[in-house]
Amino acid sequence: MFRLLTLVFTLLGLSAASIYVPVWLPVKYTAPSFAEEQEQTVATSDGTHAATTDIRPIVTHVPLPKQVKALYMSACVSGTPSFRTKLVAIATSTEVNSLVIDIKDYSGTISFPPNDTDWQYAWTAAECGAADMRDFVSYLHSLGIYVIGRVTVFQDPLLTASHPEWAVKRADRTTVWKDYKGLSFIDVGAHEYWDHLVNLVVDSYNAGFDEINFDYVRYPSDGPMDDIAFTHAESTQYGKNKPANLEAFFAYLTKAIADPARYQVYQHQNTGRATSTPWTSADLFGMTTTNYDDLSIGQVLERTIPYFDFVAPMVYPSHYPDGFHDLGDPNDHPYQVVKYAMSSGVTRVQASTTPMDGLTETRLGTTTPAVYQKPIYSADKLRTWIQDFDYGGDYDATDVRNEIQASYDAGVSSWMIWAPSNIYTTAALQPAE
Repeated sequence: MFRLLTLVFTLLGLSAASIYVPVWLPVKYTAPSFAEEQEQTVATSDGTHAATTDIRPIVTHVPLPKQVKALYMSACVSGTPSFRTKLVAIATSTEVNSLVIDIKDYSGTISFPPNDTDWQYAWTAAECGAADMRDFVSYLHSLGIYVIGRVTVFQDPLLTASHPEWAVKRADRTTVWKDYKGLSFIDVGAHEYWDHLVNLVVDSYNAGFDEINFDYVRYPSDGPMDDIAFTHAESTQYGKNKPANLEAFFAYLTKAIADPARYQVYQHQNTGRATSTPWTSADLFGMTTTNYDDLSIGQVLERTIPYFDFVAPMVYPSHYPDGFHDLGDPNDHPYQVVKYAMSSGVTRVQASTTPMDGLTETRLGTTTPAVYQKPIYSADKLRTWIQDFDYGGDYDATDVRNEIQASYDAGVSSWMIWAPSNIYTTAALQPAE
């Protein structure tokens, strides 16, 4: 996604560095109290009940909307009140009911001061972010806005600099590998990093984020792929099987962050669900809904959908090749691209069988090609990433609205709009109900 940001700002005549702004000082809002005392009853040893006071800080959430309709907000914008206020105004005046805010972006830095000391380095090094993030999230909640925190997972040049032993290596198995943008990646099989990431999820949920969205959940690409080694992943039981290694990470991550005991330092209220744990979502390349391979990055729809509450394919028309689905230039057919891509995704998640192997699949018979039985999921497990940026074409209000309608017509009711500039085509949005 950083590549999109760079391209957009290049088209605008700006450098990527020009988007950075100083970290903003805390801004005070009239918002719900973060900590209160609550009287509770507990069972005693003799079977009676006694009153006790729960003095843990309270985090009040917003329940998951029936339809998530979200805009993306970068770390830089979250720390710029004059800019973020514009996005909040869109959310309060249109159908938008959610915001996706960067927690950890392509740089490896994070957007708010953590309680976890092991993540302090990522805040100290940040050029962007909101020192008042907890207050800001609380303010958004007071407006009824559902808050999703985006975490860039394996792309992380900051952490690979301090922990090169966790990094994807060059073929010499020692030197840290970098893509053509000079960015390095954490090895998918680096298990110590998995626990480090879980700690960030805990800190983020306790800061008030309602959902954690995982991006860059993949092996690297767009670099010297003939000079690369995955020393950690290749030493696991799955070896060079990229989809299996990535699925093993998904399984571990899901189990770890589903444990409510991790978040019990705070009282999580108004979650709208039975447990005090975050909702989760994962972003996938758009072509995972139509391709039956791992795109050389490990991503397979059937091997992702069991582990997250929602999966969001990035079906940006500009990211499809000319001639896709016999459409010529896909930028000229945003409705058709999104409709076909998401309809294919719905068909696959609702199916009871698949040609794709996986940890949750069981092979049926011995026929060739192989067929596997898989769990059946609702189309509500999918969300659509909508393109609202001019890359490859000129996207106006009609195009953006057509993408949204295409998602609906494919059977997917929730969507998130991506504009790397954070400037949105509001004419594509319906008024607030």
